[in-house]
Amino acid sequence: MATGFSSASGKPVKAYIWNEDKNQKVVDCLFNPTEYSFSKSNTWQRNDIIGRDLPLVSFQGGGTMTMTVSLLFDTYSQPSSGGPAPDVRTYTEKVLNLMKVDPSLKDQNSQAGRPPRVSFRWGNSWSFKSVITQITQRFTMFLSDGTPVRATLDVTFQQVEQEGTFPPQNPTSVANTQKVRIVGPGETVDTIAFQEYGDPKKWRLIADFNNLDDPLRLRPGQKLAIPPVS
Repeated sequence: MATGFSSASGKPVKAYIWNEDKNQKVVDCLFNPTEYSFSKSNTWQRNDIIGRDLPLVSFQGGGTMTMTVSLLFDTYSQPSSGGPAPDVRTYTEKVLNLMKVDPSLKDQNSQAGRPPRVSFRWGNSWSFKSVITQITQRFTMFLSDGTPVRATLDVTFQQVEQEGTFPPQNPTSVANTQKVRIVGPGETVDTIAFQEYGDPKKWRLIADFNNLDDPLRLRPGQKLAIPPVS
């Protein structure tokens, strides 16, 4: 499984789901995901013209971005006090409840209740503000009495606010630095440190300043604040 690590402590950083409307954590992931994917589509109108090899196309609008992530919840392998493993639905139901209507939240157009806006967060990178549009739940391990103790949730988040896929975790720190760098394909923290400071050993300065959960795994398009050398 994939694990993110805090550059300061070396401990794994737990992914979690956040309720954006109530500004509170909903549930920690027992295990970090091995991958997650983003998708986005644009709509173009095709206009066929007689006598031309190619049609003219005109841009109609951009579609919402979606993110899909597979989450494993396993209470059987978690430390216990000696009793039977707890029901894994203690965790999965918290995610499923995010698709239920909350009467205290009002839709902007209909003024009827709606499910909450959420985000999936993990270390220095997290998803856009979104709503959950689909959950597929699979129970794959049970106790002798039928209690489920392992489940996988495939969760689809749909964008509701323009933020991009990897907004910086600390916007104030990024704004106060003199330079922000966009990570290119194949770039690593030490190569960026060499290009910025002339010394690859200064990679930890960049990693610590950006709270990178795993300095060895940068993502193309990720924003990094380049702090000045004091």
